[in-house]
Amino acid sequence: MNQSFQTIARLVLSGIAITSQIVAQPYALSADNANPSHRGITAHRGNSGMFPENTLPAFENAIELGVDWIELDLFLTKDQQLVVIHDQTTERTGDRALDVTKSTLQEIQSVDVAVDFRNRHKLSISDCPPQHIPQLEDVLNLVMRQNRTRVSIQPKVDCVAKAVEVIQKMGAENLVGFNDGNLKLMIKAKQLAPDATIFWDRGVNTNINEDIQTATQYRFHALIYQDQGISLEKINRTKMAGLNVGAWTVNDPDRIRELLRMGVNRIYTDYPQRMIKIIQEENRPERL
Repeated sequence: MNQSFQTIARLVLSGIAITSQIVAQPYALSADNANPSHRGITAHRGNSGMFPENTLPAFENAIELGVDWIELDLFLTKDQQLVVIHDQTTERTGDRALDVTKSTLQEIQSVDVAVDFRNRHKLSISDCPPQHIPQLEDVLNLVMRQNRTRVSIQPKVDCVAKAVEVIQKMGAENLVGFNDGNLKLMIKAKQLAPDATIFWDRGVNTNINEDIQTATQYRFHALIYQDQGISLEKINRTKMAGLNVGAWTVNDPDRIRELLRMGVNRIYTDYPQRMIKIIQEENRPERL
């Protein structure tokens, strides 16, 4: 990894009291039924607590940690290029505000999207160098270099068909899933990529009976509940229907531990190293 970003990790970790020496281990908690070796550690926008969100260093570091999924957001530029960014504009994360949908790829990639992260963590530009919005192909190239971590794509606009086209052209079908709360987009993803893992995001107050019925009808893999809306009853009923259960977005270590013990299969987190550390501790044999 770039030396500057090793410095970022050291500086940020020093402020949150987490060990920086974390090695992925075999986990003994609730498994993702799609692959028993996976435990649902999902790096939300990459390792976004430690690196600028939705950038290649954030994804690269999450892969190095050994997470099961990296999650990214997808928009289409004016010239129909798939770019990885959460907001429609670059105002929140970048050094200037451009509307992604009204800008070309060249224009969008001229923005430094590490500015917000750099400012929030009071880092120098040498410790946190400028970063530019990656294309979907850039992230897939990272993921395709290994065979553990997969990527979950959240389409922010109707770009599913183009995303599937890119995925199939690159031969990355077995490494990709889709997640969102937009039912039409998730149905479309399943139709165009029948083998793709579909995670349907649900809010706090959605109807669990209707959610389970819909997810089962369209052969989705899991219901991903907003953290505040999760209960043991929801977890049990969802699992009884043959679906996995996820939670978004959870950063508090005590809450992560609680959800894992309740049987949640998949957790979106900005700090995947915290979840890895928790699972290692839960899996550690008692001392004699």
